[in-house]
Amino acid sequence: MIDFKEKIAEQISLATNLPKSEIYEYIEVPADSKMGDFAFPCFKLAKELKQAPQVIAENLKNKMSFESGIIKEINIVNGFLNFTIEGTTLTETVLKEINDKEEHYGESNIGNGKNIVIDYSSPNIAKPFHIGHLRSTVIGSALYKIYKKLGYNCIGVNHIGDYGTQFGKLIEGYKRWGSEYHIEDNPIDELTKIYVRINNLCNDDEAVLEQCRNNFKKLEDGDEYCVSVWKKFRELSLKEFQKVYDMLQVEFDSWNGEAFYSDKMQEVIDILQGKNLLVSSEGATIVDLSEQDMPPCIIKKSNGSTTYATRDLSAIMYRARTYDYDKNIYVTSYEQILHFKQVFATAKNLNLEDKYIEGLVHVPFGMVQLKTGKMSTREGNIIKLEELLNEAISRVNKIMQSKSPEMENKEEIAKKIGIGAVIFNDLYNSRIKDEIFDWDTMLNFNGETGPYMQYIYVRTKSLIDKAGYIPKITDVNFTKLEDEASKKVIKQIYNFQDTIKQSADKNEPYIIARYLIGLAQAFSSFYNENKIIGEEQSIQDSRLYLTYATGLVLKIGANLLGIQMPDKM
Repeated sequence: MIDFKEKIAEQISLATNLPKSEIYEYIEVPADSKMGDFAFPCFKLAKELKQAPQVIAENLKNKMSFESGIIKEINIVNGFLNFTIEGTTLTETVLKEINDKEEHYGESNIGNGKNIVIDYSSPNIAKPFHIGHLRSTVIGSALYKIYKKLGYNCIGVNHIGDYGTQFGKLIEGYKRWGSEYHIEDNPIDELTKIYVRINNLCNDDEAVLEQCRNNFKKLEDGDEYCVSVWKKFRELSLKEFQKVYDMLQVEFDSWNGEAFYSDKMQEVIDILQGKNLLVSSEGATIVDLSEQDMPPCIIKKSNGSTTYATRDLSAIMYRARTYDYDKNIYVTSYEQILHFKQVFATAKNLNLEDKYIEGLVHVPFGMVQLKTGKMSTREGNIIKLEELLNEAISRVNKIMQSKSPEMENKEEIAKKIGIGAVIFNDLYNSRIKDEIFDWDTMLNFNGETGPYMQYIYVRTKSLIDKAGYIPKITDVNFTKLEDEASKKVIKQIYNFQDTIKQSADKNEPYIIARYLIGLAQAFSSFYNENKIIGEEQSIQDSRLYLTYATGLVLKIGANLLGIQMPDKM
């Protein structure tokens, strides 16, 4: 496909001696096609060139020269250079690319086989998989799919929280009261009850808390009983977690959790010790980070047990050696920003190549804020993710039952809409913002929501089904798609690959979510302004192919976010 932005950036770069990649980022697509197909804001260069935007625009216009059939005209408007593509070149380029690539449309090889580790979800063993884990799970899964679309070799890691002092507590509680609970029947709920009970006892009795700490130390040292109980907790928990992952269609390449690094931490300790970086502080062993204006990174607690940070450092070494990563991305809440700053600063001392340290990326996200009157299924302050997803499906089912009681496969359709709505709501805003969880907004079929985007997709499908065919590209008359509404859809489709690149560059799935709403709205306008079926054959074929192209891109984009599209609604 012709990259028009690339060709424009190339000419501006030649005229200014500024980097083409920098110029490329500034090129825009005007909302009003009367302003051209692409625009370059010359004020972006005013500081470097020490000239007024209008002067820069005039100089650039005089210096640029394009090959035949690309740019029809260049106009200057308020310091902007506006470029209009020759004839039907843009339309033809986009739709022929759709025809050639089909479901591979938007793919790129810019990743060139580079390895990217993405660490996401990471629930804690023996604790409820709750709404707080939703964001890490869906953001990480979306980034995995986005990077993969760009040609990267992605390794999705579920760094399960299966180690730490809490397991010493659980082991102690299980020793004391295990026979009172039906763990095999309802593992997470029963283990949670044990954990709450032993925690309360620890608060009342320091001696019990010390026994719990000793249990974890025994677990680290390989005590047979502690290890066997821990394995049981882990296996039962993972089986429960998998139910949620199946609903969300989230997968991982590695389930190596914290425990996996239990025999790999000593190397980290030895390296830091060898560099005289470990110091004692109040009985704990730390790395002093005061020169970086940070609290110390704790490597060992006062009782000799290791920490979350120690295991993260071990994981960095393991991933560098095993995956030779270009990036090692951690998707966690913004509450862990300081933790990862400390870990990344300490990792600089682990004798790894610079590229592995430079490739460490923390992708933080905001919290989930629940609107009052929110859920029908609650347990204390915990909203289980499985129950929340089932609630979404149930609510959609009721909506569909009232609107289309005769529709077949309502359960399956409700599942795609309900779960899609939850995922889309999470991904629609910049990840650093707190997510507002509001059923009325989320399940609105007319707003900027997942159900709206799915509804527009279903409309494209129904039009294709009504016509009974998808036109051949050779039957498309590109001149029949020169109206404003058609061109807006075509420009949106053209921008898809660039949107995916931007999303990866910023680790922001919301860029794709917003794009999909923009495409859906553009098609809605096209549909309202143009008769598609029943027109003269050449017009029908052309508009029907654009309809097909829109549905295809909506589906590809939704799949990148982890959302499935229903065929009917």
